[in-house]
Amino acid sequence: MATTLIRNASVIATCDDADRLFQDADIRIRDNRIEAIGADVAGEGPVDEVIDASGHILIPGMVNTHHHFYQTLTRNLPAGQDSNLFNWLVAHYPIWARMDGRAIEIATRVAIAELMLSGCTTAADHTYIWPNGARIDDQIAAAAAMGFRFHASRGSMSVGESAGGLPPDHAVEDEEFILEDSQRVIETHHDDRDGAMTRIVLAPCSPFSVSTDLMRETARLGRAYGVDMHTHLAETRDEEDYCRAQFGQTPVEYAEANDWVGDDVWFAHMVHPHAAEIDRLGAHRCGVAHCPSSNMRLASGIAPVKALQQAGARVGLGVDGSASNDSSHMLSEARQAMLLQRLANGPDALSARDTLRLATRGGAEVLGRGDIGQLAPGMAADIVGYRLDSLPLAGGAVHDPLAALVFCLPPRVDLSLINGRLRVHRGELLGVDLPALVREHNAIATRLVDG
Repeated sequence: MATTLIRNASVIATCDDADRLFQDADIRIRDNRIEAIGADVAGEGPVDEVIDASGHILIPGMVNTHHHFYQTLTRNLPAGQDSNLFNWLVAHYPIWARMDGRAIEIATRVAIAELMLSGCTTAADHTYIWPNGARIDDQIAAAAAMGFRFHASRGSMSVGESAGGLPPDHAVEDEEFILEDSQRVIETHHDDRDGAMTRIVLAPCSPFSVSTDLMRETARLGRAYGVDMHTHLAETRDEEDYCRAQFGQTPVEYAEANDWVGDDVWFAHMVHPHAAEIDRLGAHRCGVAHCPSSNMRLASGIAPVKALQQAGARVGLGVDGSASNDSSHMLSEARQAMLLQRLANGPDALSARDTLRLATRGGAEVLGRGDIGQLAPGMAADIVGYRLDSLPLAGGAVHDPLAALVFCLPPRVDLSLINGRLRVHRGELLGVDLPALVREHNAIATRLVDG
């Protein structure tokens, strides 16, 4: 097993149970696990690789709990720039329906590259439209080639406009095929071992795009195989109006009625739960992906993050779709989360340290992972570092380097290891020709919009 030593880090923020901070310290890695953290741990045996982290702050790799990778292809569309969620979706569905497997693969690579350069090492993606032969297998292969820890959602839509749903009929799939393919994907790709790089999630899109039967059958299938489940829920007032009209229930009541609560379930957004529902979500230990930038961009509202946490819900951060956030920057998302909660609840609503725990430890808990999200012996070696002498942190880092990551302009990551392997070095993403990737991505984006 290879041994790596990260030397001379100015600050190491562990996000562990004791929330320890180390100064002028090292991290020793054996293969893909952290072996030791502290001053001069180099003397414990031979080292195969030494990485100089002088002038850096190291934190756990951030965990993104909700994304739509494919949407990098439709960022900033004029038709959706000033829309609420439902109108935004209606403007985008026809364009997404023109994608093929190559388009989704390239969009996946672009999203992962951006996430990695922001300090993210694990992400859950929610792709729910699979047109023109596209398959989740291509996304999984792309993430593996880039060395990225990936929770891949076999998402779905099955109820088109003619049946009372929001998406056009040509953008939805047959429910029998969805369930068959979901089973295939689990059996082919899911890895439930500690330290897994690929896990599968079952993820019907939303109450307004799938049937009640599909929700129930997906829950049965997911629990039969022991995989987690994910969907959008309580994102907007329009969604609640839809659920009351169609099902006579609020979105949370609908989830409860169809076996979609528990510690194997997490919801994207959860902006508009009722007070009693917050208590029930906490009692069930449901997870929530808080997506502040998207919620602001689409004017959906402000999620009750603190109330959900106090009730017992597991809460992490998600950048959401690259076309409703228009970026995939996890550190920026953390900053937005802190600022938005303060706007709603006062200047002490969410501290910088609590915000970083949402982005790391909190995200790991949402995804059901006890092996990532903190820096401690035995944990997976997912470690990112930022230069403290960078322009965005000038002045701020000398006072409180950890808080500076959240209060100041989010810097680009300078160092990233995922599963013990170096992926970003001196600010450069290793093994990826970014200019060529962006050129192909832009060509596909142009073609999709032009029809």
